[in-house]
Amino acid sequence: MKFKLSVACLLLLLPTVVLRAQITGDVIGTHDLSPGSKSPITGARPGSCSYCHAPHSGLATGQSLWNQTQTKASYQLYTSTTYHQKGQQPVLGSDSNLCLSCHDGTVAVGNTIVSGQVTMTGSMNSQDVFGTNLQSSHPFSLQLPIKDAIDIIATLVSQGKTGDPTGKIKLINGNIECTSCHNPHVQAIDKVSLNFLVKDSSNAQMCLACHDPTRTMSGQINPLAGWATSAHVLATNKVSLQANLGSYGTVAANACLSCHEPHNAQGPMRLLRQPNEQDCIACHNGSSNLNPAIANVYAEFAKIGHPFPSGNNLHDANESVLLNNNRHSTCADCHNGHSSDQVTIFPPPPAIRMSQNGIAGISATDGITIVDPSVNQYENCLRCHGTSSGKVVNPIYGYLPVRAVSAGDPLNVIPQFAATATSSHPVTHTRSSQLPQPSLLPTMLDLSGGTTHGRAMGTQTFCSDCHNSDDNREFGGVGPSGPHGSTFKHILERDYEFNQAPAPGQLITNLYPDPDLSIKGPYAMCGKCHDLNNVVSNASWNQHGYHINTGFTCSVCHTAHGMGARSGTISGERLVNFDINVVAANGSLPISYSRATNTCVLVCHMAAHNADGSVTQNSSKSNGTHGGGPPGKRR
Repeated sequence: MKFKLSVACLLLLLPTVVLRAQITGDVIGTHDLSPGSKSPITGARPGSCSYCHAPHSGLATGQSLWNQTQTKASYQLYTSTTYHQKGQQPVLGSDSNLCLSCHDGTVAVGNTIVSGQVTMTGSMNSQDVFGTNLQSSHPFSLQLPIKDAIDIIATLVSQGKTGDPTGKIKLINGNIECTSCHNPHVQAIDKVSLNFLVKDSSNAQMCLACHDPTRTMSGQINPLAGWATSAHVLATNKVSLQANLGSYGTVAANACLSCHEPHNAQGPMRLLRQPNEQDCIACHNGSSNLNPAIANVYAEFAKIGHPFPSGNNLHDANESVLLNNNRHSTCADCHNGHSSDQVTIFPPPPAIRMSQNGIAGISATDGITIVDPSVNQYENCLRCHGTSSGKVVNPIYGYLPVRAVSAGDPLNVIPQFAATATSSHPVTHTRSSQLPQPSLLPTMLDLSGGTTHGRAMGTQTFCSDCHNSDDNREFGGVGPSGPHGSTFKHILERDYEFNQAPAPGQLITNLYPDPDLSIKGPYAMCGKCHDLNNVVSNASWNQHGYHINTGFTCSVCHTAHGMGARSGTISGERLVNFDINVVAANGSLPISYSRATNTCVLVCHMAAHNADGSVTQNSSKSNGTHGGGPPGKRR
């Protein structure tokens, strides 16, 4: 159907130039159904008013001298987990009931009270027929009194008035009706969005008449807070008409309409144009929908990325911040579309990135306390990677070492990063180690191996300093920043290889003899912050070079996050915590490491490391690679 018939509750989607031609010389535009009009649906009866009104008879019950046969349908009304109001069936003869007499599709257009069914030519556009399931349309016909909520303007409840200074957007008999937003007699009050709106709706003017991003209430978080300075308010990117992201020319002018659709929304809860992450894809997929185009986030998810919901673990705006047994990662889990700002600079850690403004998180202190909004980036990550239950080892992310010393939940990074850990990367706290770190670079290396796009080494790091898109622009690439997806396992920004063995203590596979120590090599992730040439020079330990040049990866001896627990046999400094899938106990002695004596006791690569510092080859099968070190004293 090509007709865009709209009364009080309709958004038209026809191209602007077509609609302007239709309404030339006639303010009611496509509501003129008389013969010879330019509406795609027309009737045989003359008189544009007569299809809705009868001057001397009409609707017996009452209003507007109404002539269209009324609908008596029962509707499914809008609801959601964050909705505070309750709807009721439209009263017969109310404004909304009259509008729905054409727009619910249960009564034929031109089925008049006075003249019966008028012969009609053409048909209504399917987008203009709402049906009886109005879950996907903006709430109306509320059960009074209107309930207060932090994200609606206070005067709606206190005075029964919207915040529209012109008074054009108003309650009808104290309620929201179709005619609160639409004037069925004038199609082009808004010269761009020819949808019978009561006023210009560009830049969210109509939405902000009832929805207040600035309102505060004690103990409550306004989900719209930060809207006035957000990227969706300020972005001047031009929007193509084909994108169907609102009637206006830019993201800023479309504002709320970029993501929400007042009628026939495809993602019905919260009137999203598409459910969850699909609502973001139209703009964030690098397409020509926007000019200039923005970074293609969705290309990153095609790599090894955060997984979208599978269908039984969907995101909901009212879900618990701590995602217990509900593992998913939609855009809205890490970004708040109402308050996300464009990232123009990259401030130092640990502060939350501007693109994540307004997103909730979990405190690293106890792993339970909600921080809303998050202050630090890691707090948002701890929604899933802290104390939450239901975590699983997902094979798509690659091999996961099993550490000799571990807390009860090896996937809980909170104890691993804790200030009480013997050693850890300084994510949730500042660097506390007093030991010399000769390999630490003054500036992180960027993706080219230089420092132009690096960051001066401070006392703290981000989660995203390691877990990041492999082509992120923060460190010199052209892609989006953040852990959306990477060509490297575990969503790491750079390569970080893992040795494995058929069984603990046996010959290690996947060796990298004499490895490339550049930014393209197997240890590039470590090389972002550590001078690998310094490491192989044995500046920090006299056997580093030997182990690395014979193919041992960092992961055999070092844990990446930190010491999640304490042990009487492994002192834990310098992140030394062996992978027990690779190393085995030396006889009856437990696996151990002492920084004080710089010795370890274990079996690795068919070589026994003894308490006195000597190394004994257990088998000739080492094929000349000498296991963990040259025979005899090794330290």
